[in-house]
Amino acid sequence: MFSDLREFLKALEERGWLRRVGESLSPELEIPEVLRQVMYAGGPAVLFESVRGFPGWRVVGNLFGSLERVKLALGVDRLEDVGGRLVGPFAAPPPFSLMDKFRAAAELFELGRYAPKVVRSGPVKEVVEEEPDLLSIPAFKSWPGDAGRYITFGVFVTRSVGGVYNLGVYRIQILNSREAVVHAQIHKRAAELFASSSGCVDAAVVIGGDPAFLLSGMMPTPYPLDEYLFAGVLRGSGVEVTRGVATELYVPARAEAVIEGCVDVRDLRREGPFGDHYGVYDPGGPYPVFKAKAILRREDPIYYGTVVGRPPLEDAYMGKAVERIFLPVLKFLLPEVVDLSLPEYGLFQGVAVVSIRKRFPGHGKKVMFALWGLGHMLSLTKIVIVVDHDVDVHNLNEVLYALAQRVDPQRDVVVVPGAHVDVLDTGAPTPGYGSKLGIDATRKLPEEYGGRPWPEEVAPDPEVAARVRDVVRRILQG
Repeated sequence: MFSDLREFLKALEERGWLRRVGESLSPELEIPEVLRQVMYAGGPAVLFESVRGFPGWRVVGNLFGSLERVKLALGVDRLEDVGGRLVGPFAAPPPFSLMDKFRAAAELFELGRYAPKVVRSGPVKEVVEEEPDLLSIPAFKSWPGDAGRYITFGVFVTRSVGGVYNLGVYRIQILNSREAVVHAQIHKRAAELFASSSGCVDAAVVIGGDPAFLLSGMMPTPYPLDEYLFAGVLRGSGVEVTRGVATELYVPARAEAVIEGCVDVRDLRREGPFGDHYGVYDPGGPYPVFKAKAILRREDPIYYGTVVGRPPLEDAYMGKAVERIFLPVLKFLLPEVVDLSLPEYGLFQGVAVVSIRKRFPGHGKKVMFALWGLGHMLSLTKIVIVVDHDVDVHNLNEVLYALAQRVDPQRDVVVVPGAHVDVLDTGAPTPGYGSKLGIDATRKLPEEYGGRPWPEEVAPDPEVAARVRDVVRRILQG
């Protein structure tokens, strides 16, 4: 695994997946526009070596703009293997014999190797700024109508009263040299912590780091799993952490920079507007203020930022990574599930297509409600489509065929009013509160089909098909 961002950049460059830009460009509109155009073209990661107005900093973007780069970041050929690390110790049959119990204990103990590793110091402490200046960080202004410059991919570190660490990626609007507004939506772990706290809650914003750690920040980690532990599961070994200088928090020792401070839950200020992944300006609202106390950084730090807007941008591939990594977890919780697709144009929480092995009447509806009940994973998904096991959920034409052939709207469409939805969902009548749609596009059993069997589906005579195969091949070859 990669120990830090720099090792990952070297690996990208060796594979021809990184380009360097020497021209002096600004993080206000210019660098974001370059990144967007490169992302839309399916291009490489980009390292900007001269950032206008920010001497000493470099900027990198589009790190995860392909599934190949995500797999490289996590050191796997199959992203599902990462999710398998989470469920592996729990998927075995219950232990009965003494040896079975020893084996089960050993498998659970294996999770311990993913725990964070505490070190006294690290590269992130090469420079300690006890008079922090947030304006010195090359955060992006991504769109002309944005309220200001935003840290768009800072991993936000907090810790619960019980000591469980949360790592989240929230947009952070810089207000001045010492203050920024944290857009922690109501369904996020950090927002729950703020709501149950008073005063100023210790927090840190991590800029740059090893790629698996960065990706862990945007994963829907099942609560109450410690997210440093989950980051270790993603990267295959524990994250090196060191105690901060201005807080009691542990922060990644090999990050590019860390802003330490606290979130004053009593100080709410207006955040936004911000051009978000729905392709419109989100107006924002009142959110708590982060107050910086110190900046830890390397001597020559690299700022990692991303840009969002209409898909497919870099976040589309991050969403596909979430889909693949959490599929084993989903299968463990719902064994009837065969596959899952979160289409890139479905905006992550807009549309999910799931295939199942159907066994009983109403099974499709049972699964859609189960998915909505899965906490951080799929609870905000607006539209769930359930299809049979033999439908390729990644082929939207096959999904459309199932919808057209197997759905009666009155019988198979479920509308759930008064449901919690994504705060950013532009279709909702009230931010964060709207409705959900479920469609059962499975073949119907007699109990669902007026007592009739499902019609026999056409299929060729296998002997005839084999007999004419050579003729077909010659026709297609010209």
